[in-house]
Amino acid sequence: MRDLQKCNRREFISCAFAFMLTPLLQSVVRSEKKGVRPNILWLTLEDVCPDLGCYGDPVAQTPCLDRFSREAVRYTHCFSVSGVCAPSLACLATGMYSNSIGTHHMRTRTKDFPWLPKPYEAVPPPQVKHFAEYLRLAGYYCSNDEKTDYQFGNPISVWDDCRAGAHWRNRREGQPFFAVINHIITHESQIRLPLEKKAVTDPASIVLPPYYPDTAVVRNDYARYYDNIASADAQIGRRLQELDEDGLADSTIVFIFGDNGRGLPRGKRWLYDSGLRVPLLIRWPGHLQPGSATDRLVSFVDFAPTVLSVAGVPVPKHMQGKAFLGEQAKSARQFIFAARDRMDETYDCIRAARDKRFKYLANLQPEKPYAQKISYMDEMPSMKEWRQWHAQGRLTGAQALFFSERKPEEELYDTEKDPHEVNNLAQDPAHRADLLRLRRACQRWRKEIHDLADTPEPKMIAAMWPGGIQPQTEAPTLRPAAGRFVKPVQVRLTCATRGASIVYTTELGANPHWQLYGAPVKLTTSATLRCKAIRYGYKESAEVQGEYVLQPR
Repeated sequence: MRDLQKCNRREFISCAFAFMLTPLLQSVVRSEKKGVRPNILWLTLEDVCPDLGCYGDPVAQTPCLDRFSREAVRYTHCFSVSGVCAPSLACLATGMYSNSIGTHHMRTRTKDFPWLPKPYEAVPPPQVKHFAEYLRLAGYYCSNDEKTDYQFGNPISVWDDCRAGAHWRNRREGQPFFAVINHIITHESQIRLPLEKKAVTDPASIVLPPYYPDTAVVRNDYARYYDNIASADAQIGRRLQELDEDGLADSTIVFIFGDNGRGLPRGKRWLYDSGLRVPLLIRWPGHLQPGSATDRLVSFVDFAPTVLSVAGVPVPKHMQGKAFLGEQAKSARQFIFAARDRMDETYDCIRAARDKRFKYLANLQPEKPYAQKISYMDEMPSMKEWRQWHAQGRLTGAQALFFSERKPEEELYDTEKDPHEVNNLAQDPAHRADLLRLRRACQRWRKEIHDLADTPEPKMIAAMWPGGIQPQTEAPTLRPAAGRFVKPVQVRLTCATRGASIVYTTELGANPHWQLYGAPVKLTTSATLRCKAIRYGYKESAEVQGEYVLQPR
Protein backbone atom coordinates (compact mmCIF):
# COMPACT_ATOMS: atom_id res chain seq x y z
CA MET A 1 0.00 0.00 0.00
CA ARG A 2 2.85 2.36 0.86
CA ASP A 3 4.43 1.70 -2.57
CA LEU A 4 1.10 2.43 -4.25
CA GLN A 5 0.84 5.72 -2.39
CA LYS A 6 4.35 6.63 -3.57
CA CYS A 7 3.43 5.87 -7.17
CA ASN A 8 0.25 7.94 -6.92
CA ARG A 9 2.20 10.81 -5.43
CA ARG A 10 4.76 10.68 -8.27
CA GLU A 11 1.94 10.65 -10.79
CA PHE A 12 0.33 13.66 -9.11
CA ILE A 13 3.61 15.60 -9.09
CA SER A 14 4.21 14.74 -12.74
CA CYS A 15 0.73 15.92 -13.72
CA ALA A 16 1.16 19.08 -11.66
CA PHE A 17 4.38 19.95 -13.45
CA ALA A 18 2.77 19.34 -16.82
CA PHE A 19 -0.14 21.59 -15.80
CA MET A 20 2.27 24.29 -14.67
CA LEU A 21 4.25 24.15 -17.91
CA THR A 22 1.58 25.73 -20.12
CA PRO A 23 1.38 29.04 -18.23
CA LEU A 24 5.19 29.08 -18.07
CA LEU A 25 5.42 28.82 -21.86
CA GLN A 26 2.75 31.49 -22.22
CA SER A 27 4.70 33.76 -19.88
CA VAL A 28 7.70 33.33 -22.18
CA VAL A 29 5.59 34.52 -25.11
CA ARG A 30 4.44 37.58 -23.16
CA SER A 31 7.87 38.28 -21.69
CA GLU A 32 9.70 41.13 -23.41
CA LYS A 33 12.94 42.59 -22.24
CA LYS A 34 13.34 46.34 -22.59
CA GLY A 35 15.31 47.11 -25.73
CA VAL A 36 16.53 44.59 -28.27
CA ARG A 37 17.21 41.01 -27.22
CA PRO A 38 20.86 39.98 -27.76
CA ASN A 39 21.85 37.36 -30.31
CA ILE A 40 23.56 34.30 -28.83
CA LEU A 41 26.13 32.17 -30.64
CA TRP A 42 27.60 28.89 -29.39
CA LEU A 43 30.80 27.74 -31.11
CA THR A 44 31.53 24.31 -29.69
CA LEU A 45 34.59 22.08 -29.84
CA GLU A 46 34.49 18.33 -29.33
CA ASP A 47 36.74 16.44 -26.92
CA VAL A 48 39.06 19.21 -25.72
CA CYS A 49 40.48 20.37 -22.41
CA PRO A 50 41.74 23.96 -21.98
CA ASP A 51 44.77 23.10 -24.13
CA LEU A 52 44.82 26.53 -25.78
CA GLY A 53 47.40 29.28 -25.93
CA CYS A 54 45.15 31.67 -24.01
CA TYR A 55 45.11 29.15 -21.14
CA GLY A 56 48.91 29.16 -21.04
CA ASP A 57 49.56 26.02 -23.10
CA PRO A 58 52.96 26.52 -24.81
CA VAL A 59 52.33 23.81 -27.43
CA ALA A 60 48.94 24.98 -28.70
CA GLN A 61 48.71 26.90 -31.97
CA THR A 62 45.47 28.84 -31.48
CA PRO A 63 45.89 32.44 -32.71
CA CYS A 64 42.17 33.03 -33.38
CA LEU A 65 41.05 31.78 -29.97
CA ASP A 66 43.88 33.67 -28.27
CA ARG A 67 42.82 36.88 -30.00
CA PHE A 68 39.18 36.23 -29.09
CA SER A 69 40.15 35.69 -25.44
CA ARG A 70 41.44 39.25 -25.32
CA GLU A 71 37.88 40.38 -26.11
CA ALA A 72 36.21 37.89 -23.74
CA VAL A 73 36.14 36.49 -20.23
CA ARG A 74 38.18 33.34 -19.80
CA TYR A 75 36.62 30.82 -17.39
CA THR A 76 39.28 28.65 -15.75
CA HIS A 77 36.94 26.31 -13.86
CA CYS A 78 34.27 25.15 -16.32
CA PHE A 79 33.24 21.48 -16.20
CA SER A 80 31.10 19.02 -18.09
CA VAL A 81 28.72 16.81 -16.09
CA SER A 82 30.00 13.66 -17.79
CA GLY A 83 33.22 12.73 -19.54
CA VAL A 84 31.40 12.02 -22.80
CA CYS A 85 29.22 13.89 -25.27
CA ALA A 86 25.64 12.51 -25.21
CA PRO A 87 24.90 12.74 -21.45
CA SER A 88 26.63 16.12 -21.42
CA LEU A 89 24.58 17.39 -24.37
CA ALA A 90 21.35 16.24 -22.72
CA CYS A 91 22.31 18.32 -19.69
CA LEU A 92 23.31 21.35 -21.77
CA ALA A 93 19.97 21.18 -23.57
CA THR A 94 17.72 20.85 -20.54
CA GLY A 95 19.49 22.43 -17.55
CA MET A 96 19.02 19.06 -15.80
CA TYR A 97 21.60 16.49 -14.68
CA SER A 98 21.49 13.52 -17.04
CA ASN A 99 21.46 11.02 -14.18
CA SER A 100 18.24 12.63 -12.93
CA ILE A 101 16.27 12.45 -16.22
CA GLY A 102 17.38 9.09 -17.62
CA THR A 103 19.86 10.27 -20.27
CA HIS A 104 23.00 9.20 -18.40
CA HIS A 105 23.90 5.97 -20.24
CA MET A 106 26.11 6.61 -23.26
CA ARG A 107 24.33 5.58 -26.47
CA THR A 108 20.71 4.48 -26.23
CA ARG A 109 19.87 3.96 -29.91
CA THR A 110 22.47 1.30 -30.70
CA LYS A 111 21.68 -2.33 -31.51
CA ASP A 112 25.01 -3.58 -30.17
CA PHE A 113 23.94 -4.18 -26.56
CA PRO A 114 21.97 -7.48 -26.40
CA TRP A 115 21.26 -7.22 -22.65
CA LEU A 116 18.99 -4.22 -23.24
CA PRO A 117 15.34 -4.88 -24.20
CA LYS A 118 15.92 -2.87 -27.40
CA PRO A 119 17.45 0.41 -28.60
CA TYR A 120 15.52 3.23 -26.95
CA GLU A 121 15.18 6.95 -26.53
CA ALA A 122 15.08 8.28 -22.99
CA VAL A 123 11.82 9.82 -21.79
CA PRO A 124 12.57 12.75 -19.45
CA PRO A 125 9.91 13.97 -16.99
CA PRO A 126 7.12 15.88 -18.77
CA GLN A 127 8.21 19.32 -17.58
CA VAL A 128 11.68 18.96 -19.11
CA LYS A 129 12.23 20.87 -22.36
CA HIS A 130 15.18 21.87 -24.49
CA PHE A 131 15.81 25.50 -23.58
CA ALA A 132 15.72 26.51 -27.26
CA GLU A 133 11.94 26.02 -27.10
CA TYR A 134 11.70 28.86 -24.58
CA LEU A 135 13.85 31.02 -26.83
CA ARG A 136 11.70 30.27 -29.88
CA LEU A 137 8.58 31.24 -27.97
CA ALA A 138 10.29 34.52 -27.08
CA GLY A 139 10.86 35.27 -30.77
CA TYR A 140 14.33 33.82 -31.33
CA TYR A 141 15.38 32.05 -34.51
CA CYS A 142 17.16 28.88 -33.33
CA SER A 143 19.56 26.99 -35.60
CA ASN A 144 21.92 24.08 -35.02
CA ASP A 145 24.80 22.92 -37.24
CA GLU A 146 24.30 20.11 -36.58
CA LYS A 147 24.94 17.76 -33.63
CA THR A 148 22.07 16.82 -31.32
CA ASP A 149 22.79 13.50 -29.55
CA TYR A 150 20.44 14.32 -26.66
CA GLN A 151 19.42 10.66 -26.11
CA PHE A 152 15.72 11.64 -26.25
CA GLY A 153 15.63 12.04 -30.03
CA ASN A 154 15.69 15.32 -31.92
CA PRO A 155 12.22 16.80 -31.33
CA ILE A 156 10.95 18.89 -34.24
CA SER A 157 9.82 21.51 -31.72
CA VAL A 158 13.38 22.50 -30.76
CA TRP A 159 14.98 24.05 -33.84
CA ASP A 160 13.92 26.31 -36.68
CA ASP A 161 16.77 24.74 -38.66
CA CYS A 162 18.86 21.70 -37.68
CA ARG A 163 21.19 20.35 -40.37
CA ALA A 164 24.68 20.67 -41.76
CA GLY A 165 25.05 24.29 -42.77
CA ALA A 166 22.30 25.69 -40.51
CA HIS A 167 23.15 29.35 -39.95
CA TRP A 168 21.84 32.53 -38.35
CA ARG A 169 21.75 34.11 -41.83
CA ASN A 170 18.56 32.19 -42.66
CA ARG A 171 16.43 34.06 -40.10
CA ARG A 172 13.97 36.86 -40.76
CA GLU A 173 15.41 40.36 -41.07
CA GLY A 174 16.09 41.74 -37.59
CA GLN A 175 15.05 38.57 -35.77
CA PRO A 176 17.27 37.72 -32.76
CA PHE A 177 18.99 34.37 -33.05
CA PHE A 178 20.43 31.55 -31.01
CA ALA A 179 22.82 29.57 -33.19
CA VAL A 180 24.98 26.52 -32.45
CA ILE A 181 27.88 25.58 -34.72
CA ASN A 182 29.76 22.44 -33.75
CA HIS A 183 33.33 21.69 -34.83
CA ILE A 184 33.93 17.95 -35.17
CA ILE A 185 37.56 18.19 -36.31
CA THR A 186 38.66 17.84 -32.66
CA HIS A 187 36.62 14.67 -32.03
CA GLU A 188 38.63 11.64 -30.84
CA SER A 189 37.82 9.80 -34.07
CA GLN A 190 39.82 12.39 -36.02
CA ILE A 191 42.96 11.58 -34.04
CA ARG A 192 43.03 7.96 -35.15
CA LEU A 193 42.33 8.53 -38.85
CA PRO A 194 44.97 7.04 -41.16
CA LEU A 195 47.99 9.33 -41.11
CA GLU A 196 48.10 11.24 -44.41
CA LYS A 197 50.73 13.78 -43.41
CA LYS A 198 53.22 14.33 -40.66
CA ALA A 199 51.89 16.02 -37.54
CA VAL A 200 52.48 19.77 -37.54
CA THR A 201 52.91 19.81 -33.78
CA ASP A 202 56.31 18.50 -32.75
CA PRO A 203 55.61 15.34 -30.70
CA ALA A 204 58.84 15.90 -28.78
CA SER A 205 57.57 19.27 -27.51
CA ILE A 206 54.69 17.71 -25.55
CA VAL A 207 54.93 17.06 -21.81
CA LEU A 208 52.97 13.83 -21.44
CA PRO A 209 50.76 13.13 -18.41
CA PRO A 210 52.62 10.77 -16.06
CA TYR A 211 50.10 7.95 -16.54
CA TYR A 212 51.04 7.39 -20.21
CA PRO A 213 53.93 5.25 -21.43
CA ASP A 214 56.32 7.58 -23.23
CA THR A 215 56.33 6.15 -26.75
CA ALA A 216 56.26 7.49 -30.30
CA VAL A 217 52.69 6.17 -30.75
CA VAL A 218 51.38 8.01 -27.69
CA ARG A 219 53.21 11.21 -28.62
CA ASN A 220 51.88 11.06 -32.17
CA ASP A 221 48.26 10.77 -30.93
CA TYR A 222 48.82 13.74 -28.64
CA ALA A 223 50.42 15.77 -31.46
CA ARG A 224 47.46 15.06 -33.75
CA TYR A 225 45.13 16.17 -30.96
CA TYR A 226 46.93 19.54 -30.95
CA ASP A 227 46.88 19.68 -34.77
CA ASN A 228 43.10 19.20 -34.76
CA ILE A 229 42.69 22.00 -32.24
CA ALA A 230 44.74 24.24 -34.58
CA SER A 231 42.40 23.34 -37.46
CA ALA A 232 39.34 24.10 -35.33
CA ASP A 233 40.92 27.42 -34.36
CA ALA A 234 40.98 28.46 -38.03
CA GLN A 235 37.36 27.32 -38.52
CA ILE A 236 36.20 29.33 -35.51
CA GLY A 237 38.09 32.33 -36.87
CA ARG A 238 35.98 32.12 -40.04
CA ARG A 239 32.74 31.97 -38.03
CA LEU A 240 33.76 35.07 -36.07
CA GLN A 241 34.64 36.81 -39.32
CA GLU A 242 31.14 36.06 -40.65
CA LEU A 243 29.69 37.67 -37.54
CA ASP A 244 31.82 40.77 -38.18
CA GLU A 245 30.82 40.87 -41.86
CA ASP A 246 27.16 40.85 -40.85
CA GLY A 247 27.71 43.74 -38.43
CA LEU A 248 26.56 41.57 -35.50
CA ALA A 249 29.65 41.35 -33.29
CA ASP A 250 28.49 44.08 -30.89
CA SER A 251 24.96 42.66 -30.53
CA THR A 252 25.91 38.99 -30.10
CA ILE A 253 26.97 37.08 -27.00
CA VAL A 254 29.50 34.46 -28.11
CA PHE A 255 30.20 31.31 -26.10
CA ILE A 256 33.17 29.15 -27.16
CA PHE A 257 33.57 25.90 -25.21
CA GLY A 258 34.34 22.18 -25.37
CA ASP A 259 31.71 19.46 -24.94
CA ASN A 260 33.84 17.22 -22.69
CA GLY A 261 37.47 16.57 -21.93
CA ARG A 262 40.42 15.45 -24.01
CA GLY A 263 39.67 12.74 -26.59
CA LEU A 264 42.53 10.53 -25.43
CA PRO A 265 42.78 7.55 -23.03
CA ARG A 266 41.89 8.35 -19.39
CA GLY A 267 40.54 11.67 -20.60
CA LYS A 268 37.22 11.35 -22.38
CA ARG A 269 34.67 9.14 -20.53
CA TRP A 270 36.35 9.68 -17.14
CA LEU A 271 35.59 12.02 -14.27
CA TYR A 272 39.12 13.28 -13.86
CA ASP A 273 39.77 16.85 -15.00
CA SER A 274 41.16 15.38 -18.22
CA GLY A 275 37.61 14.22 -18.96
CA LEU A 276 35.55 17.05 -17.44
CA ARG A 277 37.46 20.31 -17.57
CA VAL A 278 36.82 22.33 -20.70
CA PRO A 279 37.66 25.78 -22.04
CA LEU A 280 34.96 28.44 -21.86
CA LEU A 281 35.34 31.91 -23.38
CA ILE A 282 32.41 34.35 -23.38
CA ARG A 283 32.33 37.69 -25.18
CA TRP A 284 29.46 40.03 -24.32
CA PRO A 285 30.28 43.56 -25.49
CA GLY A 286 29.38 46.23 -22.96
CA HIS A 287 28.66 43.71 -20.20
CA LEU A 288 31.79 41.62 -19.59
CA GLN A 289 35.33 42.92 -19.10
CA PRO A 290 37.44 42.07 -22.18
CA GLY A 291 40.61 40.12 -21.51
CA SER A 292 39.61 39.18 -17.98
CA ALA A 293 39.56 35.78 -16.28
CA THR A 294 37.49 34.22 -13.51
CA ASP A 295 37.87 31.10 -11.41
CA ARG A 296 34.13 30.91 -10.72
CA LEU A 297 32.95 27.30 -10.80
CA VAL A 298 30.68 26.71 -13.80
CA SER A 299 28.91 23.47 -14.70
CA PHE A 300 27.18 22.48 -17.93
CA VAL A 301 23.93 22.32 -15.96
CA ASP A 302 24.25 26.11 -15.61
CA PHE A 303 24.34 26.86 -19.35
CA ALA A 304 20.61 26.60 -20.13
CA PRO A 305 19.48 28.93 -17.32
CA THR A 306 22.32 31.32 -18.19
CA VAL A 307 21.27 31.62 -21.84
CA LEU A 308 17.68 32.24 -20.80
CA SER A 309 18.85 34.81 -18.27
CA VAL A 310 20.92 36.84 -20.75
CA ALA A 311 18.05 36.63 -23.27
CA GLY A 312 15.59 38.04 -20.73
CA VAL A 313 13.49 34.86 -20.72
CA PRO A 314 12.20 33.45 -17.39
CA VAL A 315 14.21 30.47 -16.12
CA PRO A 316 11.87 27.53 -15.37
CA LYS A 317 11.93 26.54 -11.72
CA HIS A 318 12.51 22.85 -12.46
CA MET A 319 15.96 23.52 -13.96
CA GLN A 320 18.74 22.31 -11.66
CA GLY A 321 21.43 24.72 -12.87
CA LYS A 322 22.25 28.25 -11.72
CA ALA A 323 22.47 31.17 -14.15
CA PHE A 324 25.90 32.79 -13.88
CA LEU A 325 25.20 35.81 -16.14
CA GLY A 326 22.28 38.12 -16.80
CA GLU A 327 19.50 39.53 -14.64
CA GLN A 328 18.64 36.11 -13.16
CA ALA A 329 22.23 35.24 -12.17
CA LYS A 330 22.65 33.40 -8.88
CA SER A 331 25.46 33.30 -6.35
CA ALA A 332 28.53 31.29 -7.30
CA ARG A 333 28.33 27.56 -6.71
CA GLN A 334 30.61 25.80 -4.21
CA PHE A 335 30.82 22.49 -6.04
CA ILE A 336 30.44 20.94 -9.47
CA PHE A 337 29.17 17.36 -9.85
CA ALA A 338 29.55 14.68 -12.49
CA ALA A 339 28.52 11.12 -13.26
CA ARG A 340 29.84 8.16 -15.22
CA ASP A 341 27.53 5.27 -16.07
CA ARG A 342 27.42 2.90 -19.03
CA MET A 343 29.98 3.86 -21.67
CA ASP A 344 28.93 2.02 -24.82
CA GLU A 345 28.99 -1.67 -23.85
CA THR A 346 30.66 -1.24 -20.44
CA TYR A 347 29.01 -0.38 -17.11
CA ASP A 348 30.97 1.47 -14.43
CA CYS A 349 29.11 3.71 -12.00
CA ILE A 350 31.12 6.63 -10.58
CA ARG A 351 30.03 9.93 -9.06
CA ALA A 352 32.22 13.02 -8.55
CA ALA A 353 32.19 16.27 -6.62
CA ARG A 354 34.76 19.05 -6.97
CA ASP A 355 35.40 22.46 -5.49
CA LYS A 356 38.00 24.87 -6.83
CA ARG A 357 40.84 22.70 -5.56
CA PHE A 358 39.85 19.18 -4.48
CA LYS A 359 38.19 16.40 -6.49
CA TYR A 360 36.26 13.54 -4.87
CA LEU A 361 35.26 10.33 -6.64
CA ALA A 362 32.84 7.71 -5.31
CA ASN A 363 33.42 4.43 -7.13
CA LEU A 364 30.05 2.73 -6.72
CA GLN A 365 31.35 -0.39 -8.45
CA PRO A 366 34.86 -0.67 -7.04
CA GLU A 367 35.10 -4.34 -7.97
CA LYS A 368 35.36 -3.31 -11.63
CA PRO A 369 38.79 -2.28 -12.94
CA TYR A 370 39.38 1.04 -14.66
CA ALA A 371 40.65 -0.60 -17.83
CA GLN A 372 37.53 -2.47 -18.89
CA LYS A 373 37.42 -2.89 -22.63
CA ILE A 374 35.34 -0.45 -24.66
CA SER A 375 35.51 -1.29 -28.35
CA TYR A 376 35.30 2.29 -29.63
CA MET A 377 37.86 3.59 -27.13
CA ASP A 378 40.21 0.70 -27.86
CA GLU A 379 40.56 1.75 -31.50
CA MET A 380 42.83 4.60 -30.38
CA PRO A 381 46.48 3.76 -31.19
CA SER A 382 47.71 5.11 -27.84
CA MET A 383 45.17 2.92 -26.00
CA LYS A 384 46.41 -0.13 -27.89
CA GLU A 385 49.98 0.83 -26.99
CA TRP A 386 49.08 1.26 -23.32
CA ARG A 387 47.42 -2.16 -23.21
CA GLN A 388 50.39 -3.75 -24.94
CA TRP A 389 52.82 -2.30 -22.41
CA HIS A 390 50.62 -3.63 -19.61
CA ALA A 391 50.57 -7.11 -21.17
CA GLN A 392 54.35 -6.99 -21.41
CA GLY A 393 54.73 -5.93 -17.77
CA ARG A 394 56.49 -2.70 -18.72
CA LEU A 395 54.31 -0.19 -16.84
CA THR A 396 55.69 1.49 -13.73
CA GLY A 397 54.39 4.01 -11.17
CA ALA A 398 51.45 6.12 -12.32
CA GLN A 399 51.40 4.29 -15.68
CA ALA A 400 50.23 1.11 -13.95
CA LEU A 401 47.39 2.65 -11.90
CA PHE A 402 44.87 2.44 -14.73
CA PHE A 403 45.34 -1.35 -14.87
CA SER A 404 44.71 -2.00 -11.18
CA GLU A 405 42.54 -5.11 -10.66
CA ARG A 406 39.93 -3.08 -8.77
CA LYS A 407 39.27 0.53 -7.82
CA PRO A 408 39.30 2.07 -4.35
CA GLU A 409 35.85 2.95 -3.02
CA GLU A 410 36.83 6.60 -2.83
CA GLU A 411 39.40 8.85 -4.44
CA LEU A 412 40.48 12.34 -3.41
CA TYR A 413 42.88 14.59 -5.29
CA ASP A 414 44.49 17.97 -4.71
CA THR A 415 44.19 19.31 -8.27
CA GLU A 416 46.57 22.19 -7.59
CA LYS A 417 49.48 20.02 -6.45
CA ASP A 418 48.44 16.97 -8.47
CA PRO A 419 46.70 18.18 -11.68
CA HIS A 420 46.86 14.73 -13.29
CA GLU A 421 45.08 13.13 -10.30
CA VAL A 422 47.38 10.19 -9.64
CA ASN A 423 48.06 10.64 -5.89
CA ASN A 424 44.93 9.44 -4.06
CA LEU A 425 44.57 11.24 -0.70
CA ALA A 426 41.39 9.47 0.43
CA GLN A 427 43.24 7.59 3.19
CA ASP A 428 45.45 10.51 4.18
CA PRO A 429 44.55 11.73 7.73
CA ALA A 430 45.76 15.22 6.81
CA HIS A 431 42.92 15.49 4.26
CA ARG A 432 40.15 13.86 6.29
CA ALA A 433 38.19 17.12 6.46
CA ASP A 434 38.38 17.57 2.67
CA LEU A 435 37.21 13.99 2.15
CA LEU A 436 34.24 14.35 4.47
CA ARG A 437 33.24 17.74 3.04
CA LEU A 438 33.19 16.52 -0.55
CA ARG A 439 31.68 13.14 0.30
CA ARG A 440 28.78 14.86 2.02
CA ALA A 441 28.34 17.28 -0.88
CA CYS A 442 28.23 14.37 -3.32
CA GLN A 443 25.72 12.43 -1.21
CA ARG A 444 23.53 15.51 -0.76
CA TRP A 445 23.56 16.20 -4.51
CA ARG A 446 22.63 12.63 -5.37
CA LYS A 447 19.69 12.76 -2.99
CA GLU A 448 18.48 16.17 -4.18
CA ILE A 449 18.41 15.24 -7.86
CA HIS A 450 17.06 11.70 -7.29
CA ASP A 451 20.11 10.08 -8.86
CA LEU A 452 19.19 7.05 -10.99
CA ALA A 453 22.43 5.21 -10.20
CA ASP A 454 20.58 2.45 -8.35
CA THR A 455 17.99 1.88 -11.09
CA PRO A 456 19.09 -0.87 -13.50
CA GLU A 457 18.88 0.32 -17.08
CA PRO A 458 16.42 -2.41 -18.22
CA LYS A 459 14.07 -1.43 -15.38
CA MET A 460 14.34 2.22 -16.36
CA ILE A 461 13.58 1.37 -19.99
CA ALA A 462 10.55 -0.70 -18.95
CA ALA A 463 9.12 2.36 -17.17
CA MET A 464 9.81 4.65 -20.14
CA TRP A 465 8.71 2.24 -22.89
CA PRO A 466 6.12 -0.14 -21.35
CA GLY A 467 6.36 -3.56 -22.92
CA GLY A 468 9.44 -2.44 -24.83
CA ILE A 469 7.29 -0.38 -27.21
CA GLN A 470 7.98 3.31 -27.81
CA PRO A 471 4.93 5.36 -26.79
CA GLN A 472 3.43 7.68 -29.38
CA THR A 473 2.35 11.24 -28.73
CA GLU A 474 -1.38 11.76 -29.17
CA ALA A 475 -2.47 13.91 -32.09
CA PRO A 476 -3.29 17.54 -31.27
CA THR A 477 -6.82 18.89 -31.22
CA LEU A 478 -7.81 22.09 -33.07
CA ARG A 479 -10.41 24.41 -31.57
CA PRO A 480 -12.41 25.65 -33.38
CA ALA A 481 -12.38 22.75 -35.75
CA ALA A 482 -12.04 23.26 -39.51
CA GLY A 483 -14.85 25.01 -41.37
CA ARG A 484 -16.04 28.38 -42.64
CA PHE A 485 -15.45 31.47 -40.49
CA VAL A 486 -15.54 35.23 -40.59
CA LYS A 487 -11.91 36.40 -40.57
CA PRO A 488 -9.78 36.62 -38.55
CA VAL A 489 -10.02 33.42 -36.52
CA GLN A 490 -7.92 32.19 -33.58
CA VAL A 491 -7.23 28.46 -33.37
CA ARG A 492 -6.25 26.88 -30.07
CA LEU A 493 -4.16 23.71 -30.15
CA THR A 494 -4.08 21.16 -27.34
CA CYS A 495 -2.61 17.71 -26.82
CA ALA A 496 -3.68 15.10 -24.28
CA THR A 497 -0.15 13.71 -23.88
CA ARG A 498 1.48 15.17 -20.78
CA GLY A 499 4.51 17.30 -21.57
CA ALA A 500 3.96 17.36 -25.33
CA SER A 501 5.04 20.31 -27.47
CA ILE A 502 2.95 21.24 -30.49
CA VAL A 503 4.16 22.56 -33.84
CA TYR A 504 2.13 23.98 -36.69
CA THR A 505 2.47 25.41 -40.18
CA THR A 506 0.35 26.68 -43.05
CA GLU A 507 3.01 25.75 -45.60
CA LEU A 508 2.39 22.88 -48.00
CA GLY A 509 4.93 20.32 -49.18
CA ALA A 510 7.15 17.71 -47.57
CA ASN A 511 9.54 19.97 -45.64
CA PRO A 512 7.66 22.95 -44.21
CA HIS A 513 9.00 25.24 -41.52
CA TRP A 514 7.25 24.18 -38.32
CA GLN A 515 6.38 26.97 -35.88
CA LEU A 516 6.35 26.20 -32.15
CA TYR A 517 2.93 26.69 -30.57
CA GLY A 518 2.70 28.89 -27.51
CA ALA A 519 -0.43 31.00 -28.06
CA PRO A 520 -3.56 30.71 -30.25
CA VAL A 521 -2.78 30.75 -33.97
CA LYS A 522 -4.30 33.78 -35.67
CA LEU A 523 -5.41 33.16 -39.25
CA THR A 524 -6.24 36.18 -41.42
CA THR A 525 -6.60 34.37 -44.74
CA SER A 526 -7.96 30.98 -45.76
CA ALA A 527 -5.41 28.30 -45.02
CA THR A 528 -4.72 24.66 -44.31
CA LEU A 529 -3.44 24.50 -40.73
CA ARG A 530 -1.12 21.50 -40.23
CA CYS A 531 -0.22 20.38 -36.69
CA LYS A 532 1.87 17.71 -34.94
CA ALA A 533 2.78 17.02 -31.32
CA ILE A 534 5.90 15.52 -29.77
CA ARG A 535 6.76 14.38 -26.26
CA TYR A 536 10.47 13.85 -25.79
CA GLY A 537 11.37 10.18 -26.17
CA TYR A 538 7.99 9.37 -27.77
CA LYS A 539 7.16 8.95 -31.43
CA GLU A 540 5.76 12.17 -32.76
CA SER A 541 2.02 12.22 -33.36
CA ALA A 542 0.24 11.75 -36.63
CA GLU A 543 -0.26 15.02 -38.49
CA VAL A 544 -3.63 16.72 -38.13
CA GLN A 545 -4.93 19.17 -40.72
CA GLY A 546 -7.73 21.69 -40.61
CA GLU A 547 -9.14 23.57 -43.61
CA TYR A 548 -10.13 27.12 -42.62
CA VAL A 549 -12.14 29.09 -45.15
CA LEU A 550 -12.28 32.75 -44.09
CA GLN A 551 -14.73 35.34 -45.34
CA PRO A 552 -14.76 39.11 -44.75
CA ARG A 553 -17.12 40.47 -42.13
